[in-house]
Amino acid sequence: MSSKQYKEIFKKYENDVVTFTQELVRIKSYSDNEAHIAKCVKKKMEKLNYDEVFIDNIGNIVGKIGSSGKIIHFDSHMDTVEVNDEMDWILPPFSAEIKDGRIYGRGSVDMKSALAASVYAAAIAKELGLTKNRTIYVTGSVCEEFCDGESIKMLYEDHDLRPDFVVICEPSDNIITLGHKGKAQVLITTHGVSAHGSAPEKGINAVYEMAEIITRVDDLNKKLMASSDPHGTVVLSDISCISASLNAVPSECSIYLDRRMALGETEEDIKKEMNSLIAGKNASWKIGTLRRTSWTGKDFIYEPLHEPWKIEMEHPLVTACISAYKEAFGYKPKEYDFWDFGTNAVTPVSMGIPTIGFGPGEYKLAHMLNENCEIIKIKDACIFYTYLIEKLN
Repeated sequence: MSSKQYKEIFKKYENDVVTFTQELVRIKSYSDNEAHIAKCVKKKMEKLNYDEVFIDNIGNIVGKIGSSGKIIHFDSHMDTVEVNDEMDWILPPFSAEIKDGRIYGRGSVDMKSALAASVYAAAIAKELGLTKNRTIYVTGSVCEEFCDGESIKMLYEDHDLRPDFVVICEPSDNIITLGHKGKAQVLITTHGVSAHGSAPEKGINAVYEMAEIITRVDDLNKKLMASSDPHGTVVLSDISCISASLNAVPSECSIYLDRRMALGETEEDIKKEMNSLIAGKNASWKIGTLRRTSWTGKDFIYEPLHEPWKIEMEHPLVTACISAYKEAFGYKPKEYDFWDFGTNAVTPVSMGIPTIGFGPGEYKLAHMLNENCEIIKIKDACIFYTYLIEKLN
């Protein structure tokens, strides 16, 4: 098919991609409450003539086109963080209004624009005849904001699915992204002895036991920040204690740490750090396991410990992305990126599946007041995804 025919088909759908993005942004889809948006995407996939469309046990929406050749999986999560500052937005966060060429609203960047672009890209690829010897999966996954990779891990397990290539459509401002930092979420607990508040000397205050550990956490982060780039970070993100009453010495205190890992840092490094943080204290640590229940009622458990990863520039997936980029935009990529946050990529990477990132939107605007995405980047992402399907075989 000629370049002119490609452009004609892209032109045919470009406004629909934008309208669909707006439709998705208008749906409030906080984590574990994605039923409405999943059904909306299902309806759109069916209208676009996907070969198979279903909602799996955990609530992911799954669209499939083709049934042979290489399996290519495009994933975008449907859930968003909550809005607690609605009155401060310049435009209502669920209105999906357009201002200065940008769609405003929660999820416009993270990551409903990418979801819309990938849904349409697979349909366009089918219309162009690019899916005859390929199998394309497009997913809108659930609860990514809390549990990186867990929902698609369950999809892969339940349906005996192992893609050949995975594209994580997280926001990258349409820059090919080669990997991201690792993450360890850790729960540290100090153990004390309860006593009446009128006689604190008879007890051991678990909060006081924690105080020095908190100082050590701060010192660790300063040390990490002072190291050469790229570097890891650690932040205390939650603190709580257990006390018999407000008139008692706390018998237990817990803090939750978010430790981001730079390339070269390993699970073993984290274990050594945590042991050092609690040294000399009546304390213990463990990975901060999360338990969630999806909108379908399915329970799942998430162990938040993932090492950093980066795909090699010479990998066929990267070279295919470069070729697709050149076809889509007329020039080779001028730069590449590396996310400092976690994504659903942790599942395919852990399985040894070649994985890469690309999506519309500036990721520094994700979760932010006045979150917004440039419309032209949504259209361009759809074009790129379509060309990438052509290049992967």
